[in-house]
Amino acid sequence: MASSKKSGGNSRFEKSVNGRRSSKHKEGPVVMDTKAVFAALYSVCEENATFFSGGAKGSQGDAARRLVDAMKLIQEHGRSLEPVISGFAAVYHHFDFDPHIPANGYRSLVKVVRCCLLHIIQKGRYITANRRSIFFRVAHNAGEMEAYCNALCQLRALLYLAQRMLHDNSHGNLFFQDESGLSESFVREYSSMHKGCFYGRCLGFQFTPAIRPCLQTLAIGLVAFGENYKRHQSGIGVAASSFFTSGKYAIDPELRGAEFERITQNLDVHFWKTFWNVTETEVLSSLASMTSTQVKVNRALSVPPVPFDLPLAANHRASVTIAPPSAHIGTAPVQMRLISYDLREGQDSETLLSLSRSEGGAISLSLGLKTKRLPSSPCLLIHFHGGGFVAQTSKSHEPYLKSWSQDLGVPILSVDYSLAPEAPFPRALEECFYAYCWALRNHHLLGWTGEKVCLAGDSAGGNLSVTTSMRAAAFGVRMPDGIVAAYPATLLTAYASPSRLLTLMDPLLPLSVLSRCLSAYAGKSPQTETQVEKVSTLSLVRRDTALMLRDFRQGASNWIHSLLDSNRASASPSTAAETPPGATGPHSCKPKTNEKLEHPREFPLGFEPLRSEQLTEMKVESSPVVKDPFCSPLLAPDSMLKGLPPVHIVACALDPMLDDSVMFAKRLRNIDQPVTLCVVDDLPHGFLSLSQLSRETREAADVCVERIRAVLKLEHPDQEQSAV
Repeated sequence: MASSKKSGGNSRFEKSVNGRRSSKHKEGPVVMDTKAVFAALYSVCEENATFFSGGAKGSQGDAARRLVDAMKLIQEHGRSLEPVISGFAAVYHHFDFDPHIPANGYRSLVKVVRCCLLHIIQKGRYITANRRSIFFRVAHNAGEMEAYCNALCQLRALLYLAQRMLHDNSHGNLFFQDESGLSESFVREYSSMHKGCFYGRCLGFQFTPAIRPCLQTLAIGLVAFGENYKRHQSGIGVAASSFFTSGKYAIDPELRGAEFERITQNLDVHFWKTFWNVTETEVLSSLASMTSTQVKVNRALSVPPVPFDLPLAANHRASVTIAPPSAHIGTAPVQMRLISYDLREGQDSETLLSLSRSEGGAISLSLGLKTKRLPSSPCLLIHFHGGGFVAQTSKSHEPYLKSWSQDLGVPILSVDYSLAPEAPFPRALEECFYAYCWALRNHHLLGWTGEKVCLAGDSAGGNLSVTTSMRAAAFGVRMPDGIVAAYPATLLTAYASPSRLLTLMDPLLPLSVLSRCLSAYAGKSPQTETQVEKVSTLSLVRRDTALMLRDFRQGASNWIHSLLDSNRASASPSTAAETPPGATGPHSCKPKTNEKLEHPREFPLGFEPLRSEQLTEMKVESSPVVKDPFCSPLLAPDSMLKGLPPVHIVACALDPMLDDSVMFAKRLRNIDQPVTLCVVDDLPHGFLSLSQLSRETREAADVCVERIRAVLKLEHPDQEQSAV
């Protein structure tokens, strides 16, 4: 078993990627140990609380009282959190993949809390240094402190839930494999806990500062888009209105946070398909194309659904018939995209040209009259895109795929599999497997000799990379030489885990959104359309208002439903835990007077997290689909995993799906399958799509490139270190 190593240390600024420091900013204050962090927190809060409550000039008024109250409440949270964090620090190493890779959901939760504390300390020191200035705005700084105080309160609640997981779970296991108990508690708490504080002033506080402006832009765009989504039937109308209404969300973070929470808890999967596919509109895709690597070949293909034979790996004289995909929507052409930095033999053949499909009214060709044709490459990369199984295409991922094609010097075939909910499991898997087999049989058309092939994918695509290989093993055809999976989804059930608690604050993967996507893939999502959407224009947003409002009222998805035992249907998640005497918070709520709690308290007496005014509706339903090994490979028996090629996983420390990667790597190692795990810091799920935005995301994307290079045994072009 091989493993990727990274340096130790708990600071979010001290970790490294492949031995290199990934962030060099703010190294001074964050080298403090945990005791020093809490000591600094108490000191700065006490000093400022004393100043603003002591009658100092300019410190009077409601804003000053708010600031003092926030400082005192932060101290209270800190005193309760300090022993909890110390307790986690003593044991969380037991859940690491190995001593060289200190990463698991418990570490991530502690890391996020530490990051929140450091932000509060930094803000408190700013207040100390500037509070006597005539330009100092008490109200603004009180708002900042209140926002981080609310975030700290909710993080405290998550650590209490994680304590239960730590106590009740088996040694070294990050998932509580039960659909009731802890998992039910997780859903119940998520449905009622306030989340808006994480999407306003505190948005993305846990990530590297370099990408926070991008996350803020995405959040502003999302809430503006959501506000106008139900008002216009024209895609242009939604986009234009969103542009003109986004300003209020930029200047009012509390309004943005509240609206973000409302949208993530209520709008249906079609809204998310629409929003995520906005990046594929002609205007935006043209802008992305101008700033990305220029390649000689970028051709969209439509492969006819015809059966063909492929030789068996164990006996080339025998063969197996590969049938075209047929699940749910019948036989239809399989869509792909061929990207190649250089024009290679076969890529301009008449046969391949006949398979080309138009995009925006024109066939995508990048060939000049004087383009030099190179020999076929010995290697091919087959790519499956992410998007929660419901959105995006190869075009969304073009920018980094073009860069990879140049860096690796190999052609890339990216598969545009059909999307849920119109085409749920196993349609995407059928198409990915068919595309893989078609590439093996037609290597001469792709500029590839057929020697080495690597499968790569991110998120949902990482899942499909693994399951496509499992399907290849089941059919007995040639296996890929390796798999590179970036932050893959390996467990589509909703078993509780510490990293999945991060869905409460993650701007890209809120649990309610993730659940809708996975429910759609499992085939349990309500459908409002009858055909598979493969368009990449704003026509995706042309929804009938009545249909949108109907879907607006639908409950949460099967991913959440699978958490709840059908025998507990009477235990409605709307019965929020009773607020104890003395608990405060503008978002707190109590159960109805005629309701009695049927579950034990999740939190110590005297503490209650902030509650949302609007609860997420969660229906009781169960589906066996998510436990299918080809849907959740983490649940596959050893016999199915033993046939896999070497698997290289690149995960994110702050990703709600981190535990998927850690536990899947452990599964493979335990059955002596070759596997590596690299965990990058301070970046969100989906960093590959942000790889052009910062040095940190580029470095993380480079880790994926190095893993692919290792699979294909390619020589590095010049310097840099190779994969460890």
